[in-house]
Amino acid sequence: MAFLQPGQPVRKWLSGPAFLYGLIVRLRYWSYRRGWCSSSRLPCRVVSVGNLTVGGTGKTPIVILLTQWLQAKGQRVAVLSRGYKRTSGGPHLLVSNGVTILAGPSEAGDEPFLIARRCPNAIVAVGTDRAVLGRWVLAQHPVDCMILDDGFQHLALRREIDVVLLDATDADGLDAMTPAGRLREPLQGLARATAVVVTRADSKEEVEAIHRRLLAAGLPCNDSIEIVFKAESCVSVLTEENKPLEWCRRKRTWLVSGIGNSESFRRSAMSVGVEVVGETVFRDHYRYDGDDVRRIRADAQSARADIVMTTEKDAGKLSSLLVPDDLWWALRVRAEVVHGEERLRRLVLGDGGVESRA
Repeated sequence: MAFLQPGQPVRKWLSGPAFLYGLIVRLRYWSYRRGWCSSSRLPCRVVSVGNLTVGGTGKTPIVILLTQWLQAKGQRVAVLSRGYKRTSGGPHLLVSNGVTILAGPSEAGDEPFLIARRCPNAIVAVGTDRAVLGRWVLAQHPVDCMILDDGFQHLALRREIDVVLLDATDADGLDAMTPAGRLREPLQGLARATAVVVTRADSKEEVEAIHRRLLAAGLPCNDSIEIVFKAESCVSVLTEENKPLEWCRRKRTWLVSGIGNSESFRRSAMSVGVEVVGETVFRDHYRYDGDDVRRIRADAQSARADIVMTTEKDAGKLSSLLVPDDLWWALRVRAEVVHGEERLRRLVLGDGGVESRA
């Protein structure tokens, strides 16, 4: 099934399939509410970070941020992910045991591998059934809190906190169900959320557009939490050497990305002052090969680029394809809470959080 990219208009001719999809989703949630489908609970706190729409809303940097908050409080944290498009078989895979990374981005999936690199003391595991995966992890490692990466629609596992992300740059994505639009479920599903987080909240006008859609759907929006993504440093794709942002300023740069929101990456790169001389954009979760790298290298050389800049998610898949002379760098970004940080910390760290109705 083809999904819309952020900013694309609703495809009205797909309203029929979208209606049927929405009906199936509603029936599924109704079955859980009536108890016809069962959900289980793990013997530790569970925090879910999820989407209402398809595509990239910035889950990974927020999962990293929450993991770091919990670890700073002395919590033992495990991150559970589906491992979308991973090549490994089997019901579960341990990506990191909190000491060593045990699987690469192909076997683990792009996001779990990046989370394992950025949170080296966290347990990271992937599997389709998060309840089974959680019990499997707990049988091997003591854990105080589990974070579900992309877990809002995974109703088979109960959680204490449901954090749901809405992309401020994609307000139109809330207008229709997939495949006509970008909604995974009706907008009213936000009633199950413990906290709504508006990401990429750099523009007041874009945040207000999100709020207007929530109000039109009869949903409160006065307590939403707002997060922006800030460039932090440049990291060598080959050596993982870390350079300050000043190092890349004014450098002629060729951009490469295979993520859910390439426009967000472009804006982040331009915000640090690089001179963008060209760009190669692939679909989300793209698997690079040697031919791709050779074409990008040739394009960058023709444009007289000083460096090639990519995302951290892409860097894990590209490193093995580069040669020592390649000046390829990943732009590291961090999530920064600009509104509602105290409330989010209170919920995630277990002080005053209420159980989600999911």
